[in-house]
Amino acid sequence: MSQLQEFITRTATEYGVPGASVGVFFEGREVFASHGVTSLAHPRPVTEHTLFTIGSVTKTFTATVLAQLAAEGKVDLDAPVRAHIPELVLPDEEHAAAITVGQLLDHTAGFGWGDVIETDEGDGALAMVVERMATIELIGKPGERASYSQAAYNLAGRVIEKITGEPYEKVVARMLLAPLGLAETTYFATEAMLREFAVGHDAEEDGSRRAVRMWKPWRGGNPGGGLAISMADLLRWARFQLGDVEGPVSREVLEAMKVARVEMKSSSLADAIGLSWFLRDVGGSDGGSVRTVGHGGSGTGQFGELLLVPERGFAVVVASNDAAAGYQLNQAVAKWTLEHYLGVVDADPEPVAHDAARTAVFAGRYDIDAMTVTVTSQESGMTIAAAIKAEVRATSTDEMPPDIDAAPMGMLDAESDEFIVVDGGLKGQRGVFHRDASGAITGLDLAGRLFARV
Repeated sequence: MSQLQEFITRTATEYGVPGASVGVFFEGREVFASHGVTSLAHPRPVTEHTLFTIGSVTKTFTATVLAQLAAEGKVDLDAPVRAHIPELVLPDEEHAAAITVGQLLDHTAGFGWGDVIETDEGDGALAMVVERMATIELIGKPGERASYSQAAYNLAGRVIEKITGEPYEKVVARMLLAPLGLAETTYFATEAMLREFAVGHDAEEDGSRRAVRMWKPWRGGNPGGGLAISMADLLRWARFQLGDVEGPVSREVLEAMKVARVEMKSSSLADAIGLSWFLRDVGGSDGGSVRTVGHGGSGTGQFGELLLVPERGFAVVVASNDAAAGYQLNQAVAKWTLEHYLGVVDADPEPVAHDAARTAVFAGRYDIDAMTVTVTSQESGMTIAAAIKAEVRATSTDEMPPDIDAAPMGMLDAESDEFIVVDGGLKGQRGVFHRDASGAITGLDLAGRLFARV
């Protein structure tokens, strides 16, 4: 048994994750390891050819298509979105006129999360998304700051359709999937059902797992998070991004996507964002550091992760099918492979001692369109919990993921407003509270999203 196989088996068993698969590329060689089953209801062994839904890792495909279309002179990333979608209406007319295509791809369009626009499964799904954006939450002026947005990428998918005259999924297949030989990759359940595929799992109150009935969200969300892919195919995609596999996009275009466009403050996601890619400097065991380039994603009870270290020719991909612990498993795999193969230690910072008098001001509720985060501060310490809004659950026609129970968090130093979650479903997530000119707390950044205080 390889050390990678031993690690994934031991760690997935420890976390209670039903199934997972991981692939590593290093020194010109691919290594795979898998654990568990595709579904506890109808178990089949997971392999590197099992399809997992990878959520927002899909954004790297969407952005690559637009980067290539820009290289072909078919779109200007600095041009307004309305140059391609003149019918776009947002709550603010100046905002709608100002946002650019590039701002959709680096999350500076000023949109909220926007992941609650349900559509049908027809070819008009992305046109339907555009029609429903008149009420989307706006959290800042275009280009003002980064705030992670599903809606921005779904709108970017519609830009692709307008440029090409074809459905978004067909363009991705023609421009990327077919040329790269990614035959175990699809947006559609009707194609995935012909292969081995994983389903998500939720945790019951007693800790046991049950398979969820919803496999992936509505078609209007495909550009921001709709792909299902095997780890064999995802590792090939990673190698293409490293320049190790020849493909339909030049190395110059791929490298330009990995250049920082906007900085992030106190985020576990990234130090900066390129065109879709999260860029982060990770400390090495020799006192140096490497620049990582990556993207994670979550679906309905499934999680995916893709991480590159271009300067070392290294890539790791991992997917798991458990809502309760899949994210933690994927992060553990990424950190273990960085240390095992590269000697790079990605350690979470430690919070300072709790000061109840100082942290009381942070207690409260913080909202985005679909979710509420609750922060408490007591003598014993701080906690953070996240819940999908009741009205969103009530109106959704699909099964939704469980809420995240309260877990310990702490401040990262005695002066700043930066924090880290130290346990639970958000373990390792870093963020920062925001203040207005008077010093009052107005919101918090978490997982790249701006939550407003309510």
